[in-house]
Order: sequence, then C-alpha cells, then structure tokens
Amino acid sequence: MCGGFTCSKNALIALNILYVMIGFLLIGVGVYARAASVVTNLPIVGGILACGVILICISMLGLAGAVKHHQVMLFFYMIILFMLFLIQFSIASSCLAVNAEQQQQFAEQGWKTVPPKLRKQVQDSFRCCGFNATTTPTTTSTTTITNVNDEEPSCDLINRECCADSKDPLCHCGPCGPLLEDKIDYAFKLCGGLGIFFSFTECAIAIKRIRAACPAPSSKLVLAVFFARRYRNQHDPCYLPARAVFPHNYQY
Repeated sequence: MCGGFTCSKNALIALNILYVMIGFLLIGVGVYARAASVVTNLPIVGGILACGVILICISMLGLAGAVKHHQVMLFFYMIILFMLFLIQFSIASSCLAVNAEQQQQFAEQGWKTVPPKLRKQVQDSFRCCGFNATTTPTTTSTTTITNVNDEEPSCDLINRECCADSKDPLCHCGPCGPLLEDKIDYAFKLCGGLGIFFSFTECAIAIKRIRAACPAPSSKLVLAVFFARRYRNQHDPCYLPARAVFPHNYQY
C-alpha cells in the first residue's frame, strides 16, 4: 500500500537524492555567477555556494537516517534542515532585495580586494580600464584620468587597442563597471530565485516533521512531505518488538 513503511522509506530516500542534486545545482549556479561576474567577489553568492555544500551533507545524513530508520538521525536532520532554511531564505531574500546601487557597491568592493594581476586580466578580456573611472597611472599628465586606486594596472595597451582607429589624443577605454552590471544583476536574480524556491520546500518538510505527532490535516502539502511525516513515526515491520499473546480480558 502506498503510504506504508516501504513506500514512505523509498520516497524519503528519493527526496534526499533530489536534494543532493539540488545541492550540486546550487553549487553550479554559484560557480557560474562567480565566473560570469569575473572579479566581483560577492559574499552573497558565496553564501549560496556554502548552502549547496551544506545541503549535500545534510542530505547524506537524511539518507542514512532513512535507510536505517534511525530516529536520532532523523531528528537532527529535521533541526539542521530548518536552520538551513533560515540561512538560505535570508541569503536568497538578500539577493532579490539588492538594488542596482548596492550591487555596484558590492562589485566595487570586490574589485578592490582582488590582486592587480586579476584586474588586468579582466581589463584585457572586456577591453576596459578601471572599475568606475579610466585609470592610467603610467601615462602622461595630458592623458591621465582621475586615478581611483594607486594599485590599478596600467591601461596603456588596452587604450591602444580601443583607440586604434581614433585620432583623438585623449581617447581611452571605458570603465569595466558598466560592462559587468547585467552579469551581476543576472547572478543575483538567479541565485535568489533558486534559493527562495528550494528553501520553502525544506521549510515545509521540517515543519511537518516537527508537527508529526499532531493530528492536523495535511491534504494541501506535497506528497513527498506527507511520506516524510508518515515515515518518521512508522514501525519497521522487520523489527517489530516481540509481544506475548494474552487474552484481552485478562481472565486467566
């Protein structure tokens, strides 16, 4: 019968396998977000990466608890999953709530923390100079724009490529910040959307396990949560305790 011990066990195992896949998906999204933004060492995207790794570890704990029907493992699995929901929901909400100005502040902070060698690689890749202002620290005073950072790499070679067809002696490459705006915004929205979606499923499972002893109806919740709730309080038919058979009227 679907909903029995074996069915609930298999459903819970499948659910945790799904969460392992989700964890790898979150890691992939975080890695892509970092690669897409190239140099923006965004702490929020790092939080999504951490949640993906933690989710995989918790799913392994849930798999072990489901296979062994271990009540202690399932209890800690429930508590940790709920804590992960709080963290993941907070980070995902932050990703969706960050506006364009705050994104630029995060990106500029990340730009300042990376070494000059990496900044030069970005400038070569995007054919830009500096983050929000053209920086040419080694050029002459007639072609030097305001320097925002003394450690900025030289833009002489990049300016030659950008201004190869220009006769303007003051020609220079544009800043890198505007070129990264779309990629940064896409990374925030993608991480935030996935984090919100999956955090609510984790919250539903944790809440239903906390309320497993309550007789409240659960018809509106997903089938996987229903199986998880039932499985936690079911007896393994292979390990039923031995009971003596006596008449119910206790008349001997």
